Amino acid sequence: MSLHNEILIAKHLNKAIFKNRAVPIIIIFIGILLLYATFSGWKNYTNQKETSEKYQHESREDWLNNPDKNPHRMAHYGNFAFRKSTSLSMFEYGMEPFFGNAIFLEAHKQNSANFSEAGFSSSMMRFGEISIAMVLQILFPLLIFFIGFNAIATERENGTLKLLLSQGVSWKQILLGKTLGIASVIMILFIPIILVLLLVWMLLQNFTVSADEILKMMLFILFHFIYLLFFCVIAVLISAASKTSKNALVSLIGIWLLFTIILPRTTQSIGAYVYQAPSKIEFNSAIEKDILKQGDSHNPNDLHYKAIKDSLLSVYKVDSVQKLPFNYSGFIMTEGEKISSTIYNKHLDTLLQVYAKQNSFSKAVSFINPYIAIKNISMGLSNTDYDSYINFQKQAETYRYDMAQKMNALQIKYISNKKQNPTDTPQTINKNYWADVQEFQYEPKDVFTILKNELLSIISIALWIGILLFLIKIAYKNLKAI
Repeated sequence: MSLHNEILIAKHLNKAIFKNRAVPIIIIFIGILLLYATFSGWKNYTNQKETSEKYQHESREDWLNNPDKNPHRMAHYGNFAFRKSTSLSMFEYGMEPFFGNAIFLEAHKQNSANFSEAGFSSSMMRFGEISIAMVLQILFPLLIFFIGFNAIATERENGTLKLLLSQGVSWKQILLGKTLGIASVIMILFIPIILVLLLVWMLLQNFTVSADEILKMMLFILFHFIYLLFFCVIAVLISAASKTSKNALVSLIGIWLLFTIILPRTTQSIGAYVYQAPSKIEFNSAIEKDILKQGDSHNPNDLHYKAIKDSLLSVYKVDSVQKLPFNYSGFIMTEGEKISSTIYNKHLDTLLQVYAKQNSFSKAVSFINPYIAIKNISMGLSNTDYDSYINFQKQAETYRYDMAQKMNALQIKYISNKKQNPTDTPQTINKNYWADVQEFQYEPKDVFTILKNELLSIISIALWIGILLFLIKIAYKNLKAI
């Protein structure tokens, strides 16, 4: 199929756009903003990576350099888990500045992540940093609407549209040609910035990139390209349906405000209002109450643990815990860790269900708002979404539980039950056992897990493609020149 007329229309629109002196200035400004966002993202990523690696190494050294001591004391001494940023996070900050990236891990207690970027920043930081994704998702659509609002409306106003149609050019060719014309202007910025991003992305990883990361980057580029085409089509359709260019501009600005500002904030507020989550204090208090109902493993007179002691004495046919063939205190700590961890995970799962219901509003609105859909996909691919944060919390909790239970197992095996005299030195084991606890390694979600989690957003993108194609078909059949 020949696109001769469409290409001519696109070239004509391209020239008309650049006759407006404001357009080159705006493009240069956004180009500078993109370069700044690239530099800022590169600096942020390298700082995060260096900081997390430094303190993860120091935490590991501190753990290994502990002297001979009681394993239970080591379990309370604790360790740290650090969340390393992924390479794509330099393009999309997502929720990363507002979530912590370090968790202190200790026996019998589950802590939340701390030390977020926003926690140490000014109010401007809390509003949001300038990232590549922010420019692509918010400023680019505004630029598209600015250069595309008069694509067809102006020709209707000055009478050239009627002349064009009388010469045998169809509405289908006009709509496609105008869309290509707007897209060609946007590609002047989009293509160079993608090439720069790819270069910086490769440099950050010393040109050693896994297949999973390559696929994430390709999807990041593809979805943003489709997203920008959406707005090119929307601009042309609104311009074609408007009587005047002024009406088209007002309509497009309204759509931009609705998509990028009003709907995202409204849905978040509605979700939080309808499905109210407990505060951190309420959450921790509920856990403490349930643990106390099960018993206090540090209290020798606790009824629950006294029953365990009596059953052990009966099974091993001894009259005191000092005569048991293993360390009784370590056994009780193991049981207490199981109980507290089970209760914590139960409450956490309940809390996550509340948050999932809150986020369901955002997922649902993505079907009528491509901005929310692309934001969810972008954050998922860059590992800066809420699910990634929860994934980090769960990995850290698994590591914490294994660490505590390994220390309890060492106490059971190597620490005697015999009570010490006040003058005796504390019972200890060799510090070489500390190396049995492996260093924490955070593993980000793979691309297929991300696509599964963001299936609704992907479906909404596909649905938007279908809707816009349908609207184009209706438009070229029903639009009039006047």
